[in-house]
Amino acid sequence: MKKHLLALLALAGVSLNSQAATGDTTWVNANMDTLSWFGNYDSTVTFPTGGSYRNIYMIVTVGKYVCPGSPTYCGDWDYTFLTYLMTPGGDTLELGRLITPYANSGAPRTPATWTQRYVYDVTDYVDKLQGPGTIRIHYSGYSGGFTGNIKFAFIEGTPDRNVKGISRPWHGSYSYGGGTNINTKFPTVTETAPSGTQSAALKFLITGHGSDNSGCCEFMSTNYNVLVNSSPVATKAVWRDNCGENELYPQSGTWLYDRANWCPGAIVNSNWHSLPGIGSSSTYNLRLYFDPYTSSGGSLGSYTTEAHVIYYGEYNKLVDAGIEDIVSPTNNENHFRANPTCGSPMITVKNRGRNQITLMTIEYGIKDSAMQSYTWSGILNAQETQEIALPDLINLQGLAGNTTTSTFVAKIKTVNGSTDADTTNDVMTSEFMPSPKWDGQFKVVFRPNNQTASSGKSETYWKIYDADNNVVRERVDATINTTYTDTVILPTGCYRLELTDEGCDGLSWWVYNQNPGIGVNAGSFFVRKLTNITSNIPMNGYVYSGTFAHDFGCKFTQYFYTSTPTGVTDIAASNTGIEAYPNPANGVVNVDLSGMTNVAGQIHIIDAIGRIVKSQPCNSAHTEISLQGMGTGVYTILFTDINGKKLQQRLVVQQ
Repeated sequence: MKKHLLALLALAGVSLNSQAATGDTTWVNANMDTLSWFGNYDSTVTFPTGGSYRNIYMIVTVGKYVCPGSPTYCGDWDYTFLTYLMTPGGDTLELGRLITPYANSGAPRTPATWTQRYVYDVTDYVDKLQGPGTIRIHYSGYSGGFTGNIKFAFIEGTPDRNVKGISRPWHGSYSYGGGTNINTKFPTVTETAPSGTQSAALKFLITGHGSDNSGCCEFMSTNYNVLVNSSPVATKAVWRDNCGENELYPQSGTWLYDRANWCPGAIVNSNWHSLPGIGSSSTYNLRLYFDPYTSSGGSLGSYTTEAHVIYYGEYNKLVDAGIEDIVSPTNNENHFRANPTCGSPMITVKNRGRNQITLMTIEYGIKDSAMQSYTWSGILNAQETQEIALPDLINLQGLAGNTTTSTFVAKIKTVNGSTDADTTNDVMTSEFMPSPKWDGQFKVVFRPNNQTASSGKSETYWKIYDADNNVVRERVDATINTTYTDTVILPTGCYRLELTDEGCDGLSWWVYNQNPGIGVNAGSFFVRKLTNITSNIPMNGYVYSGTFAHDFGCKFTQYFYTSTPTGVTDIAASNTGIEAYPNPANGVVNVDLSGMTNVAGQIHIIDAIGRIVKSQPCNSAHTEISLQGMGTGVYTILFTDINGKKLQQRLVVQQ
């Protein structure tokens, strides 16, 4: 799954992952709380003057408020949220963009108290973030319900590179596919690089909105092209293909549909294009154009754009690696799907120096506990980032089941065999909740929906992986609209349960459920205790019932740690049990035994006058028995172990 680059800082009253700094962090607040209608919301700010900053982060917090009216009404829709910097010198630059989520208070992740943090690295704009200025939120919503709050964190230190200049060649919202060619809005510009420029890049923000009869622009992928001195340097599709992996889910709208470079409730990623051959004081022509397109009818869609050319000087450090993010373990809501974990920590590392990095030694562990060490090898070029899966952290397993937070620490010890050139970005911490602890025996009840894959089988399947990434249990190639009940028995250890839907629309989705042709046979997935078939085991972010039940998009992941009970010698004891289902049964019956580590015995089915009508050996906690040849009536299922101990349950057969 692709991850956003997050600035992981300690906010006042709210904890994000924390990174060490050379000196102080200067905070600048631009509070703009209530977004009640379409328009601009401005706040004056005073940024620090001068100074050297390793990083500058803009933290945008979106939340909710109770709308007025009787009854109250909040739109809670997917609205465009743009953040601009305006300076007394006349600069207007969009610093970041996001799309608000479908956030009805009835959805499980967006109650009336919901907030979400979106973090942008705005270090390149250091020369613009000086002295007095204005921060503007442009909110495209035609109803209220959302709040916006913006803070800046200036972290002292040495930046990767000094920025020599920024230009804004194009910006605006333009229709696409009509009589006016959108390319007239992006004329060729002539640029001269500032003195001292070593490299240049085009940063392009673009999102598609509105739809004609073909879905353009919101639901149709098209291309734009970048040319330097008439030579093409990049072609990019205006599309985002991972909305079904959104960290904020489920939402009260069509959140899982892929769109034109955006997903509801997510940050809008900038497209970066290197501009080759640009050096100090060089003059060149820059052009951007869209592929030809003629609308098929209906209302025209449009693209909202913002382009910056950023000119960089020489690197300030030759060899410098920095920890940019902790994906797991963390409580950060931007990594909701990957947590909580009991196994392999995941961090993101960036090459912030000029030289290629091929070797890193990383130390990690729980704060105030013994640390583990890992040596990473590979190729990490300048300005590239790499997600690194660290070997399993043993101490995480010991915390499983705890209900209090702990602190994870990761530290880069050496880079390319030597001490890092800049150690101030080598350490990061995160607050996290441990993974849950489950019994080593449980039941998975799985019913695929009516959507098939190319194989003709269900597009949905589940697997359980152990700490070594081996599949230990699975249900794949399932038949649609068929209920499967599997008893899972696992030894002590850390495991990962993955429920995958290849169509990226979950097992059930409220949009489909309103369409009888699609949703009448919605699927379901339950993890339950063996001793109580109706008792669901809670899973982080999984909804078992109600409007949003079984709505997870592309994949649901749950880490858990098992604690295997000791062996049971007396199967008549209170912690053993037998369960037959479905009951009444027709065709086959499933028999599950619980509370025994070693199952060995015989199952008999006895009719109402005491005759044994069917028998078979039983050496597993789960047994499926054919009822072929048995008539309608009331029977007894009897399990007898090798020592003569017995468990029994009444069974109704309806043939």
